[in-house]
Amino acid sequence: MYRVARFALLSLVVGLTAACAVQHPGSQSSEQSSEPIQTIPGPSPTPQPGTPRTAPQTPPSAPIPAPGPKTSSHFAPPPGGNSHWDARLGVHVLDNVPNTFYRQRTYYRWNNGWTWSTSPSGPWQETDASGVPPGLSRQFGN
Repeated sequence: MYRVARFALLSLVVGLTAACAVQHPGSQSSEQSSEPIQTIPGPSPTPQPGTPRTAPQTPPSAPIPAPGPKTSSHFAPPPGGNSHWDARLGVHVLDNVPNTFYRQRTYYRWNNGWTWSTSPSGPWQETDASGVPPGLSRQFGN
């Protein structure tokens, strides 16, 4: 009986403490300012009742972006080698080595089949299309 009463009392204290800590979004505490929130000058996002609706103005067309970036924001370029990022393939293409690619510390090479290595000079391990990034396997097949 003593344990049940003690547990009930402890549960009541924890419940009341948690209830006191909750502040609902609509409630205002005495520390908050009663000043109105200032709005940014400009057109109202919602039309006022009784005003006719107007078509939104279209912004001027943006300039055409330059060709793809030299690097990816997600994958670092290979260390010490000239390369460019190919977003379609999802890898860095080594500029001076034909059919050699880099992504996430791994080099991939296509030569009538796929091989991979952690160094551009090898040793190279054979793999199939499932062992290369998806863009490469779609481009070259296997």
